[in-house]
Amino acid sequence: MAAKPVPPRPLPRLYLRTPEVDDPAPLVASLPGLLAGADVAAVLLHLKETDQRGMISRIKALAPVIQNAGAALLLDGRVELVARAGADGAHLTGIAALAEALPSLKPDRIAGVGGLPTRHESMEAGELGADYVLFGEPDARGQRPSMEAIAERLQWWAELFEPPCVGFAGSREEAFEFAAAGADFVLVGDFIWNDKRGAAAALAEVEQAIRQAHTMVPGAAKAGQG
Repeated sequence: MAAKPVPPRPLPRLYLRTPEVDDPAPLVASLPGLLAGADVAAVLLHLKETDQRGMISRIKALAPVIQNAGAALLLDGRVELVARAGADGAHLTGIAALAEALPSLKPDRIAGVGGLPTRHESMEAGELGADYVLFGEPDARGQRPSMEAIAERLQWWAELFEPPCVGFAGSREEAFEFAAAGADFVLVGDFIWNDKRGAAAALAEVEQAIRQAHTMVPGAAKAGQG
């Protein structure tokens, strides 16, 4: 009997992390153009600490801009605000935070997780029901694994496990490498917003790098498929 063909791996999509948001007005103005010009699957909203009412008002200002563009809005932590502010889910850091958040997020909202330094913790997150696992983000001291180590972890996960994996890219080069390694999504943040040419140009360049890298992934879908 012939082996069942493996479905082609779709093109990785972008996951955009905002700068720390105090006044949402600049993002309300810039996000529609950014989201129209690139294939952004989700936006991770990083809120400046303030009272809950203030944070909810910021989320509600940004939610329609993001969601009307077809992207999901996830909060960086702030699980208690997800439902109240109309967000689509939350990104958690560590197994304990994920386990605590799952009852309030599931089944209607997205629960993603990072802060997974070992393979065992990554597998545990998948078994708990995480909607995605993130590899490569800075730890509490701002330290990250090497690009090669992150790519190796992404490749391992993509080959063996069903939930999507996300690579935290700190540059265009890393975005290329992580897409080539098999990441389902590539998370980009500070280097996009800090680009002197503007965020739109930086995002377009990263998207082009992801498309180039995707052709290197075994079983990748051809251009125009998926």
